[in-house]
Amino acid sequence: MADEHLDAHERVAPMGHEPRGPLQDIRVLDLTRAIAGPWCTMMLADLGADVIKIEAPSGDTQRFYPPYTREDEERAYGGSFATYNRNKRGVVLDLSDEADKEKLLQLVETADAIVENMRGGVMDKLGLGYEVLSARNSKLVYGAIRGFGDPRTGESPYADWPAYDVVAQAMGGLVAQNGLEDERMQVGPFIGDVYPGTVGALAVLAAVHHAQRTGEGQFVDVAMTDAMMALSEQGVMRYSYAGWYDSPPTGNSNPFAAPFDVFQAKDGGVAIAAPTDNHWRLLAQAIGRSDLATDERTARLRDRTKNRELVDEPLADWVAAHTIAEVLEAIGGQVPCGPVNLPGDLFKDPHVASRDMLVAVEQTSGRPVVQVNTPMRFTKTPAGVYRRAPKLGEHDGEILGALDSEDE
Repeated sequence: MADEHLDAHERVAPMGHEPRGPLQDIRVLDLTRAIAGPWCTMMLADLGADVIKIEAPSGDTQRFYPPYTREDEERAYGGSFATYNRNKRGVVLDLSDEADKEKLLQLVETADAIVENMRGGVMDKLGLGYEVLSARNSKLVYGAIRGFGDPRTGESPYADWPAYDVVAQAMGGLVAQNGLEDERMQVGPFIGDVYPGTVGALAVLAAVHHAQRTGEGQFVDVAMTDAMMALSEQGVMRYSYAGWYDSPPTGNSNPFAAPFDVFQAKDGGVAIAAPTDNHWRLLAQAIGRSDLATDERTARLRDRTKNRELVDEPLADWVAAHTIAEVLEAIGGQVPCGPVNLPGDLFKDPHVASRDMLVAVEQTSGRPVVQVNTPMRFTKTPAGVYRRAPKLGEHDGEILGALDSEDE
């Protein structure tokens, strides 16, 4: 069991071997680093865009973060970089060097979009801000993902502050609504990076569509904190409607629905959500408590939320007496439910397998690694993983060499 992950790549979908997806006519210059920006451009690359990752000679700092596979002796990049920078080609440019600046400007002439997530003003100080690049290519979409946005779209007193995932989660209102009332917590996955990156991909793509239709490029700005506010909008809604200054977290439960929680079975957790009266009738019958479907204290949703303990306690007792498989056999397909999958469980889940949501990605050193495939599916232009992340400067000759030949 300890080493079963070593051949996991043999049990998942294989990667493709050529660009796929509906964006194959789009070129994106990627000046991003860490997570939020690379996630944005990874989404565009998964959809078929030609994304050119441009790194300083020292490389993206994320490139060298572990983990590495035990077979990887080269260590050209770690696991996070491998995921966030798949499907991209890579070149090295020193943007403090005038010759390399000119190469970037030449690439700008060929691009539909450029994306960066540096602190505000960095590109301007290099002489490569939006206005300079736009003068070189008026159709260019310039995407920026920063902690607190860019003054071009709205001033912020925090514009010069650096930001990471946990800061965006906290200041955007997510931490306040997550965890338990006496212990508010960030969300484990780097959602403060990933969600702004996702919003950034959508915004850049919308602006590219506009540019293709009108010939007019523009500056596109996504603040990480703004994106997290949008994701956490329930708190603002509750304050506006009901005056709830604080919308405290409730763990796995839902203050507006019951039952709606994670319950512990003999061998793990099961999420069960039965907020509609019909689902509740089916669930009450399955657990041998049909009386709860007609009891005036629990028959209707409003009453169930007021008398939550009358619902949750018998349901919790029933789940605790069964395994996850037994619970799913009894109510699966009738009442919304599902197991709390650990990461390793995903490799055994029949839904994951049938949807090809895990993909084996070949590496230059060591065994293939497994990544989560794109969740975006198309009937005519299938998207997905077809290229591993690039080694530092791997495509210099292919991409920059083409610029040199054009100059001759």
